[in-house]
Amino acid sequence: MKPVAVDSRILALAAQVTESPDWDVPVLLLKLKEILNSTSLGSKELQKIKQDLYYYDLVQYCVLVLKQDYSQLHGSWATAAQLAEILSQCCVGLEVKEDPEEFYNKLLPSAAENLLFLGRRLQARFIRAIKDEEKKEFLWCFRTVTDAICWLFGGHTQLTEYVLQSKHFLQLLITDDVKTANATMSVLQNILRVKSSALLHVDEKILHSVLDELVYKLSSTTNPVTGNAATKLVLSMAESHPQLVDLLSTRYKGLRTLLSKQWTGKGFDRNLSQLLDLLYSQSYRKGEMQRLHQAACLIQAVWRGFQTRKRLKMLPKVVTALQRSFRAKREQELWHLKRQKEDEALRQQLQLQRQTAMRLFHEQQLTLLEIVDAGQVDKHIQEMEGKAALTIQRHWRGYRARRNGHQQRQSLKQYKAAVIIQRAAQKFLEKRQRKRKALSAWKEPKELTTAQKLAFQQKVDDYIRLHPASQMSEEMSKELHLQAQGKLGQYLLRCSLDWKADQRREALLAQINTDVEQLMNAPGLTDATEKDLDIFVSRSVPVACKARQSHNTMLKYTRWPWWKKLGDEFMDDDVIPEDVLNIQFGTLFIGGSKSS
Repeated sequence: MKPVAVDSRILALAAQVTESPDWDVPVLLLKLKEILNSTSLGSKELQKIKQDLYYYDLVQYCVLVLKQDYSQLHGSWATAAQLAEILSQCCVGLEVKEDPEEFYNKLLPSAAENLLFLGRRLQARFIRAIKDEEKKEFLWCFRTVTDAICWLFGGHTQLTEYVLQSKHFLQLLITDDVKTANATMSVLQNILRVKSSALLHVDEKILHSVLDELVYKLSSTTNPVTGNAATKLVLSMAESHPQLVDLLSTRYKGLRTLLSKQWTGKGFDRNLSQLLDLLYSQSYRKGEMQRLHQAACLIQAVWRGFQTRKRLKMLPKVVTALQRSFRAKREQELWHLKRQKEDEALRQQLQLQRQTAMRLFHEQQLTLLEIVDAGQVDKHIQEMEGKAALTIQRHWRGYRARRNGHQQRQSLKQYKAAVIIQRAAQKFLEKRQRKRKALSAWKEPKELTTAQKLAFQQKVDDYIRLHPASQMSEEMSKELHLQAQGKLGQYLLRCSLDWKADQRREALLAQINTDVEQLMNAPGLTDATEKDLDIFVSRSVPVACKARQSHNTMLKYTRWPWWKKLGDEFMDDDVIPEDVLNIQFGTLFIGGSKSS
């Protein structure tokens, strides 16, 4: 891209400032206002102009000339006020890309310091002025400078803390003049509006000095404008930082009485009532805390006295128990010491026996070697090595068998469990099959041969001939048939209900076995997860209701104050009286029936 050319007016002004004497520089720098106003606010052209002014050191000149004496210059102190306004316009919105530390850490603090110094000089001349015209001019210049300061730290919030910590700002605030004091308090109000946390980052001594001056203005003046401004400031500080309410209540104990008597009905009762509410609420809270503290101390003193008297009454029993426990402990220590000595003696005896046995064994070996023929020594050694190898192998096989048995024990346990489950399942299936066969009303008859049919027919005819049936009407026959069908249906229905009851009973038994197994294999509280909690949630509404009520009662018992449990000081915390648990369980519907 083609670089943007520098404005010719800036180049000409920079050349004039460089070549002109010091007393003409402030008047020449007033031309910057025309250059800044030639473009619209927020435009890129204005940003480029500010960067060029900074790069050609015109902004630095504005900072330096603020310390000059403008009494003999053209335009007098109005020129200084205009330069302060121009400086704040140049610094706000300026983005420095090359060496930003020089701008943010040196130029901006110097600009704020020089503006505050200029404000002090204007304030002093305004107070010393006698003519009204001079006072109006100096007051206009002073307000212009304070507006420039507010505009400057409004664009660069890090300057708020620097302004508060400046000695010139505190000197501006500490004045008996009403108009300049109000302008300075407006600067402090803007600081709180821009960055309310700035008060917390300044030195405690400076914060106390600011509060002292504001309270002094409230107590020494009767001007409602000053009182309104000071009240707003104190209220803003108290609302922004609640910890300052404690400071106001403790450091200025008569502030509430002063505000209510001197400034009530002066036109700013709303702000005054809010500030009084904050101060009264803090004092009431402190008084209530003191009262509660004294009550707690009294209760603790009474309770400690009761406990001390109770312990003194039990002191003889405690001393006896202590002596008994001390003697028992001493006897136990003596027994342990005697046992250790016996164990040590037994260990030494065993070690001595082992050494004696080893020595005898080696002696027997040497004796055998002396007795055995020289040609049979190798054979004897081989036999001894073979026996030793067999002994080692036997011990190794026993160890391996025990280890494998321990490893296979779990598999064997699982196998036995699977066998038991399969056996139970087979019994269940066989039982259900037998019930189905018993409940089946109709069975397919077997196919009969012709001879069997004739034989059965002959038997039927013979039975009929020997046992002639009584004559029965058709209506009686139908009625008898219906009765038989009804009894058959009742029998089948009763069998179906019994079968369903057996199934429900077996399902409940299976559920109980499953719950018992889950409870036996339940993890500890430290290892429990949300999935484990879902497993142990009861599906029964009455049981869940009973558990919830029991849990709530236990929580209420644990949250009782200590004076409700004075008679239970020797009771275990985990043990809760049954009457407490049952106090809220007067009636409970379980399974459709009311139990009490």
